Amino acid sequence: MSGTITARPQRATRPHSRAKKVWIVIGAVVAALAVGAAVAFGIFKHSVDTYVDPWAQKVVDAGYEEKTAQVNDVNFSYVEGPDNGPPLMLLHAQLMDWFDYSRVMPDLAEKYHVFVVDYQGHGETTYPDDYPMTANQIGTDLGAFMDQQIAEPAFVSGNSSGGLLATWLAANRPDAVRAIVLEDPPLFASEYPEITKTVAIKAFKSSYDVANDEAGNDDFLMYWLNYNSAFFDKNLFPGSATVITYFVSSYRDANPGEPVELGFISDDTIRLLMRGLEEYDPRFGAAFYDGSWNEGFDHAEALQKITAPTLLIHANFSTTDEGLLNGAMDQDQADAVMSLLSDGTYERVDSEHVVHLDHPDEFVNLLNDYFLDGTK
Repeated sequence: MSGTITARPQRATRPHSRAKKVWIVIGAVVAALAVGAAVAFGIFKHSVDTYVDPWAQKVVDAGYEEKTAQVNDVNFSYVEGPDNGPPLMLLHAQLMDWFDYSRVMPDLAEKYHVFVVDYQGHGETTYPDDYPMTANQIGTDLGAFMDQQIAEPAFVSGNSSGGLLATWLAANRPDAVRAIVLEDPPLFASEYPEITKTVAIKAFKSSYDVANDEAGNDDFLMYWLNYNSAFFDKNLFPGSATVITYFVSSYRDANPGEPVELGFISDDTIRLLMRGLEEYDPRFGAAFYDGSWNEGFDHAEALQKITAPTLLIHANFSTTDEGLLNGAMDQDQADAVMSLLSDGTYERVDSEHVVHLDHPDEFVNLLNDYFLDGTK
């Protein structure tokens, strides 16, 4: 019989062997993804920890210098620009500090001698532990600062609580004030009982709790992040308060003693709010919550006393489903302000509360048009 080649049957691949190979591949992919994610996170964390706001250098390049001045019981922290025109004092919003004007400071330095002041409760300004957080006391010492450091009548522009202080100065220190701009101030809205009908009352309550040790937490920034997590979820992304809390701790570890700068937050106002909260004294907000801030400072009476030309900038506002005012003033309150001013101009702007951050060019133009072109 001639030779015959018989094909050998192929061995069947075992099912468990095929599955093992699949899991090995999946494991390798997962491991590679994990390594990649870890590397990406490390790079991102480094970028957060080493972030420097580019406007810091722009402010320096414009000729500004950080200074301090002892006035009565207050050691004021402020920034002064070159003497390129009439003096202009800027008063920031509550919870912020002088740097929230950084986006407009270079342009303003071209035509003014700018003083940006951290008023009491904010930034690096210091004062005794029992310093009264009232408009009358803060305004009195700001007036003394103007006498000592500016030494001539100045233009004054204040945002939010800074606008209330500008109102106080114009009413009580007319000799020190040439003209004022009130940038979305909570006139009437921050007095009782109207303050209880605003969304801001919750933030004031958080200040009150910490100032009175009811919260059991002396780290106000961290407490505020947790207390207002819904604000961040709404304005950034769900769960953002947790993410921000982690990176606040990370930034602090990498930059001890420095104000928190979180470059990954795209909204300038929210990002600079983190910086301001780092050095904020909650006794300031607590005084709004319990009403003591306005003791002896009746808004209507103050407005009637003002003789200096006054520009009221009124930003956007709305009413929540609960009927709370979301903004500094509603239209009725703004109209009431204008009815009491002897030399007032009204400007309605399509902007968020901090106009000089939301629309910096428009803000600079408004100031120049009013202070300079209006020959105030």
